[in-house]
Amino acid sequence: MSRMSKKNAVSRRDFIRSGALVASAFAAPTGLLAPLNARPAAEKASPIQLGLASYTFRNFTRAQLIGFMKQLNVFELNAKDVKDHLPIDPQQQSAALADYAAAGIKLHAAGAIYFPKDEDADIRAKFEYCKRAGISVIVAGDPTPETLPRIEKFVKEYDIRIAIHNHGPEDKLWHSPLDVLKAVKGMDPRIGCCIDVGHTVRAGTDVVQAIHEVGPRLFNVHMKDLANFQNKESQVAVGEGIMPVQRMFEALIATKYPGFVDLEYEIHADDPMPGVIASFAYMRGVLAGMGVASKS
Repeated sequence: MSRMSKKNAVSRRDFIRSGALVASAFAAPTGLLAPLNARPAAEKASPIQLGLASYTFRNFTRAQLIGFMKQLNVFELNAKDVKDHLPIDPQQQSAALADYAAAGIKLHAAGAIYFPKDEDADIRAKFEYCKRAGISVIVAGDPTPETLPRIEKFVKEYDIRIAIHNHGPEDKLWHSPLDVLKAVKGMDPRIGCCIDVGHTVRAGTDVVQAIHEVGPRLFNVHMKDLANFQNKESQVAVGEGIMPVQRMFEALIATKYPGFVDLEYEIHADDPMPGVIASFAYMRGVLAGMGVASKS
């Protein structure tokens, strides 16, 4: 890339980021000090649904998580059994669901959930956990190809989709969503992918192309950004790296993706809010620049 091209690229990114901050100001209160209980009126027509992976706030309690979500004006949650976010115990889970309902927060997915045993009892317990919560998508962390036929049986019984999460070069099985796609070809159409965009690019896969190829088997997206596609430790707030966010959004719209783009901000675990605020601001700004409203 020439020096002038680099300068133009940086200027464009700065322009989008500036627009994102303006969009964020309309999406959430100045300084994010006061909660908003009403969702944006434009959300019904939105082609992109923004949500949050609760793992982002893994060092914080459910009450704190709910407070952060209100400040962010985000009411769609991909919950994980971490801290007390969505406990496995039915009684504790019920209390959590009541708290989310009272806050106007909807749970659309759970995970990552792991399937270490090729046994009916273990797999059924995970599906029951999600059924109790009214969750329609299980983000599955590590099911082996040998386990998938048994999992497929429960997908059909419970009508809950399985989205296998790729974990990049370190993953023994699922480097890329394209690996998942090969394994589930010919299986029930409710078995598909959760594309983790960070792990996907580190696996050397074109994430935009992957969105198109996975198509109707894409059930969840974990959003993050990297400054270096070869370095797992280079994660930054969305918009501060080199992830092709706008092109990904365009691909999701083109493929009529019906699911959620869930921010999974994995760095600064003890103080994630600055990066989370910047990430949502940037994504909202990109969508505003595309002439569409975000649903978040």
